[in-house]
Amino acid sequence: MNTTSIRCRAAAVAFFVGLAVYAGARASPGAHGPNGEHLDGAVAPAMSGLARLPDGSVNIPMLAQRRLGIRTKLIPEGDAAATVELAGRVVVDPNAGGRVQSVHGGRLEPGARGLPVAGQPVKQGEVLAYVRHHAEPYAEAAQRGQLAQLKSNRRIAEARVQRLESLEGTVPRKEIDTARLELQGLFAQEKAVGGSLGAREPLVAPVSGVVSRVDATLGQIVDAREVLFEVVDPARVLIEATTSDPSLAATLGTATLRDVPGVQLQLLGAARSLRDGVLPLTFRAQAAAKPEAPVLAIGQPVTVVAMQKSRTKGFVLPAQAVVRNSANESVVWIKSGAERYIPQPIRYRALDAGTVVVTTGLGADNRVVVEGAALIAQIR
Repeated sequence: MNTTSIRCRAAAVAFFVGLAVYAGARASPGAHGPNGEHLDGAVAPAMSGLARLPDGSVNIPMLAQRRLGIRTKLIPEGDAAATVELAGRVVVDPNAGGRVQSVHGGRLEPGARGLPVAGQPVKQGEVLAYVRHHAEPYAEAAQRGQLAQLKSNRRIAEARVQRLESLEGTVPRKEIDTARLELQGLFAQEKAVGGSLGAREPLVAPVSGVVSRVDATLGQIVDAREVLFEVVDPARVLIEATTSDPSLAATLGTATLRDVPGVQLQLLGAARSLRDGVLPLTFRAQAAAKPEAPVLAIGQPVTVVAMQKSRTKGFVLPAQAVVRNSANESVVWIKSGAERYIPQPIRYRALDAGTVVVTTGLGADNRVVVEGAALIAQIR
């Protein structure tokens, strides 16, 4: 065999080997869409480092994959509970929180531990502050005049009782008892009127918990029914969500909060009257791991992810696997080769705070990035 024939055969073998490698790259596992279509574009040129390829895919060397902590997984298709997202906010449990107000108003004075501050733990019945009442000058003068008159009458009554007691046996017992009762009544009246002149109203904590709001300073003049403190029990808070569908409450099961892990919600009920055109739903927030309390603030806006009794078909993924591309589309990254990752647009629904179900865009043989997707999206 001459040299020319050997060279021709070598060229032919190299051509067919290259064609097989090309076909393998085009039909590699995980590079097909939900309908069997190829997700790979034209074969990109070989890259030696982190790079965004012209077709939008990303080249990541094996060493860089380990450093970035990228993990992939074949996700089987299955059934998951359908979910609905509701806008809500954290509200006070009326049985585990309350307001501290003054009944009549006056000047604010500190309690035994001074005025409380926000976040300070308190116990039910603890005195938080005092309100010293101040009457009008004419009313106070009338009270002092009445007190002086009562003192005078009380002294006269005391002298009369002493005189009758010294004549006991010569005066009827009934007359002595009447004088004593009159003296006791004058004592009580004098004590009541005298106490009203320097009276202080104690402001006590309605429940055990922490002080969530303080609108008080020393020496402040407060009006009647003015809210000075608010006390809540952080372990017992409610979530008030809203919906426009009156029949939704009957289809809901368990619920969680988006971006607030470790909190479970229990549906307490739905209102039967619209408020601002929507129907309020009330959930009780509970920590998934007791005895920890849910870390929520009163008035905090939240998103309730409630599971429905109906189920939907799709691929269940961790929520961190879904990222946004430059067009603000929801995508997941699919591994199509040893060092190549392809962005795949999807449609999904949230299941809870940590998982989602992809309903459109994935196939059964897709190896999806479940850890490190956000880092891949940042490669340029």
